[in-house]
Amino acid sequence: MTNAGVYRASSSAPSQEEVQQQLERILSSPEFRLPERARRFLEFVVTETLADRREYLKAFTIAQAVFGRDANFDAQQDPCVRIEAGRLRRELEHYYLTAGGTDRIIITIPLGGYAPVFDVRQGAEPTGMSKPGQSNQPMSEGGAAQQVDVIRDTISRDAIRRDRASRHLSRPRSWLLAGGVVIILAAGAALLQHGRLFDTGAETVRGADSRPTIIVERFENAPEGGLASGISRGITDDIIEKLFPFNDIVVVAVLPRSKEGQASSEPLYALQGSVRLEGSILRSTARLVRRADGVVIWANNYDADMKVQGILKTQSSLADHIAAAVARPFGVMFETDTAGIAGNADAFSCTLSYYSYRSEMTAQAHEAAKSCLQRAIEKTPDVSNITAFLSLTHLDEFRFPYQLNTKPTAATLSAAKELAERAVRLDPKNARALQALMLADFFSNDPIGAMRAGEAAYASNPNDTEVAGEYGLRLSMSGKWDMGCELISKAISRNAGPHGYYEVGMALCAFMRGDTQAAELWSRMSDLNYNPMHRLVLLSILGTLGKTAEAKEQLDWIALRSPALIPNVRQEVAKRLARPEDQERFLAGLVAAGLPVSDEKASRD
Repeated sequence: MTNAGVYRASSSAPSQEEVQQQLERILSSPEFRLPERARRFLEFVVTETLADRREYLKAFTIAQAVFGRDANFDAQQDPCVRIEAGRLRRELEHYYLTAGGTDRIIITIPLGGYAPVFDVRQGAEPTGMSKPGQSNQPMSEGGAAQQVDVIRDTISRDAIRRDRASRHLSRPRSWLLAGGVVIILAAGAALLQHGRLFDTGAETVRGADSRPTIIVERFENAPEGGLASGISRGITDDIIEKLFPFNDIVVVAVLPRSKEGQASSEPLYALQGSVRLEGSILRSTARLVRRADGVVIWANNYDADMKVQGILKTQSSLADHIAAAVARPFGVMFETDTAGIAGNADAFSCTLSYYSYRSEMTAQAHEAAKSCLQRAIEKTPDVSNITAFLSLTHLDEFRFPYQLNTKPTAATLSAAKELAERAVRLDPKNARALQALMLADFFSNDPIGAMRAGEAAYASNPNDTEVAGEYGLRLSMSGKWDMGCELISKAISRNAGPHGYYEVGMALCAFMRGDTQAAELWSRMSDLNYNPMHRLVLLSILGTLGKTAEAKEQLDWIALRSPALIPNVRQEVAKRLARPEDQERFLAGLVAAGLPVSDEKASRD
């Protein structure tokens, strides 16, 4: 067997027997948490690759062999293979950061295809490999992905105390009664605090503009009794509460009535689901349906043992996952129905334009998004979200000058900060506005202000994956690596976008704790073409590992694509890493990789 063109952590490729043993080890590990279909997916692609049939691994053949699709399968209309591949990649990453932290054989599925690659971890001995079913010592990020969210617990102590108190009640129905009161009060308080609740007869709607509207329908329950019925109500209410802080959407609790002489404003989407109980196991399904044609654009299922967390905490946790999956930035709500609104300058069109630009990261997309946002602000100057997005586009000229070919000045950063401050004044609870202020303060060398804004943004909407990821990055780069890396890990586990953006943060986390092997793995999973700084991170890691030949490839890429970065490396590193010791550690890796770094004293802009 050959692994032509595959990155290797050592000069030798693993044998077929070693790969097969590693596959069994992964599938038997409790840290590999995917359902049976995903396990068949992994087993199928590994087996076919070992049989030298890599070219056979296309969406069509996988859909037939693993998902039972027929010859009419259309990958454009049915994204099941692509979605499952994404889940599988994330779960493999989780496994190698937990139980597989010291495994000798590494199995990955690179982006852009479904064929796995097999590698040997440098320095790992075959005799040190654990047997299938045994776990190795987990790394810190993996543990972080499984632990209680420390920051959120700090922010939400009162809610946690209520949940703990409810566990002392003897009967489940008492739990539901107390939980229902808490949920209703919390939801009402959240709506009133945001100041966007109004009654239009039978409906309860947040805002009325061009943003996509979503109605949360009552989750169905099987007829096994009152407990399941109470849980279905509780989950529905929890989801409404947790969707509400997402300013990019409008949440509808009841279908609006059309008034005489007015057109009915039907919601674009419906969030539907069901719950059922099997002993102490709560099984829930959820799906997002486009109401115009009934197409399901997202679906997932969740299982939870209520003995572990109790009813209220289980309901809340499920609602967290569903809300984040449905309304997260760069998610399904912002990837559909874009054709009909292209060219408009309303709030939703410009929101789509911004997310599209951040995914593409090109100068043309940046200019298009910036122009749209500027026109939208002229039309509606009091929309906090649009003001925040415009702040972020100005800030990106300062953050990504080598990717966007911009020449930012102090005025660029000043304009970004003024817009962020204005967005916060328009809506002090808007997580996106607070995120923009955090980044503006961070790059203005105001770490205290940045952390204050970041904490407020995360407290406002902990389910916003972009807020969690960006706040985690700023905490980490400010020197609070443990807390920051935990948040980055959480964001990645919830499929935060843009794709491949936060993986470079995990690479830095591993690098700063001295785990250069994991750092290289994370770095190569990041989008290396997103920003030349991502290449710089990999270059420093390779230099530290002494991989001079591979480092030269990255150095040549930077010299060819972003030559202006090389004389400004020290300055760019100082913009991002606050502590001198972190800067010097990073720069030492670059020097070892052969990059000339000036001897000038590092300073932040």
